[in-house]
Amino acid sequence: MNLALLAAAPLPVIVHVATVVPAFCLGLWQFLVSTKGSSAHRAVGTLYLLLMTATAGTALFVHTPGFRHIDLGPLQLSWIHLFIPLTLYGVLGSTLAVRRHDVAGHRRAMINTFVGALLIAGGFALSPGRIMHAVLFS
Repeated sequence: MNLALLAAAPLPVIVHVATVVPAFCLGLWQFLVSTKGSSAHRAVGTLYLLLMTATAGTALFVHTPGFRHIDLGPLQLSWIHLFIPLTLYGVLGSTLAVRRHDVAGHRRAMINTFVGALLIAGGFALSPGRIMHAVLFS
């Protein structure tokens, strides 16, 4: 692992990693350890959703030179950026479901958001040519 590469990365990448790593850890804790419906579950869930929203927001400014993208000035969007609206949709859907006391809808939205935004998008972020691949595997 080469954390010096991360420290030298552009600020949006650093902030993105600083929000996604704790979100991943909290999400795992929520699924595997927490007592559903407890005050701790609700507090950690709120923090998790805030971190996921921040992660999606910072992702707008993360890009990899050399990857195909649409150039919109400061935003250079590639196919991986499709996970941004999907993440925000999951955050909103889970919040609305829990407010309606729709436990099944909340669970479904949280699982889909965790799998899509953290596992699938995170897996793509670890592909060769991206900063996190170099950080973890160099």
